Amino acid sequence: MAEERTINPVMKQVLELGPPILFFIVYLRIKDNEYEYFGETYSGLIVATVMFIPLILLAIGAMWALSGKISRMQVFTAVMVVFFGGLTAYLNDDRFIKIKTTIVYGLFSGLLGIGLLRGQSWLAFIMGELVPMKDEGWMILTRRLCAGFAVLAIANEVIWRTMSEETWVTIETFGFPIVLMVFLFAQFAALQPYMIEPEGEEDSS
Repeated sequence: MAEERTINPVMKQVLELGPPILFFIVYLRIKDNEYEYFGETYSGLIVATVMFIPLILLAIGAMWALSGKISRMQVFTAVMVVFFGGLTAYLNDDRFIKIKTTIVYGLFSGLLGIGLLRGQSWLAFIMGELVPMKDEGWMILTRRLCAGFAVLAIANEVIWRTMSEETWVTIETFGFPIVLMVFLFAQFAALQPYMIEPEGEEDSS
């Protein structure tokens, strides 16, 4: 097993945010173009999607090389991008990359919902070591995030089916991640009463 190492926070942000931003820039430059390969004509979105696949794999590989670890979320994201991006290119149909977001958010919501039906917070199992919080707080956060992912999945379906391609790409690249980040920050702030303070802080107080 590779030894875990501390990675520069700036480099970490570059590796995490760089691929989607580059995808967006490339898409804007070629969105109105068509490209012919092996007798097939591909749209700018499909070509940008194909270029995004090696970018995200290289970023995750660099993250592993620098830190000695990669998260389950990064692995899952890479698998989904490769699978749906590959289907998009192979079938020359951009609907597959568009429904990827729906499936990802829907799967997250469904998995959290299954845990809730079992009286468990699977979110606590994944994030418990990073955010010490009482079981009651984890259950509240899990219920809210389960609903939040479901809303994002529905929103993605509505957006890509009713709005322009460029609008969907913009919301997919920036809108959904920002909404999710703000939502999580708001939830953690609201759940402060359930947070468990480190023992050192409790002793000093």
